[in-house]
Amino acid sequence: MKKILAVCAMLCLPFSALAAESYTVLFKTQGTFQDVRDSLQMAIEGKGLKITNTNKIAAMLERTGKDIGATRQVYGDAEQFEFCSATISRRMMEADPHAIMMCPYSVAVYTIPGDKAVYMAYRKPAATKNPALKKALGEVEALLTEIIKDAM
Repeated sequence: MKKILAVCAMLCLPFSALAAESYTVLFKTQGTFQDVRDSLQMAIEGKGLKITNTNKIAAMLERTGKDIGATRQVYGDAEQFEFCSATISRRMMEADPHAIMMCPYSVAVYTIPGDKAVYMAYRKPAATKNPALKKALGEVEALLTEIIKDAM
């Protein structure tokens, strides 16, 4: 019985990782950072989307940390891909021109020192009472979730 409970607890770990803060949707997987990163890049490009920028977050924090006297290593590796969908973004901004702030979309892939998992995450779209914008933001979230699941 203890073994069954232990296995159940292990199976729930990936799902508990999904219960992140309200501002992020978080996925946890196994593998090397480079393999997961490459899979994420291929998943984005496989949707016909062009990555417009790759932010090297871990390298930036390491470089700037020295300038401000910070010594804690936040990430082992961390990158963020920026991209947009012309179709979904257009619907989103037609619904509300102020939704321009939701572009570009970004998906991060990272490791945390001392943790063997690789994480992928995106910023959760804001809640809105505008039905057309709510629908478009739902499409954005579905796209981002699908991209990450394809990468896993």
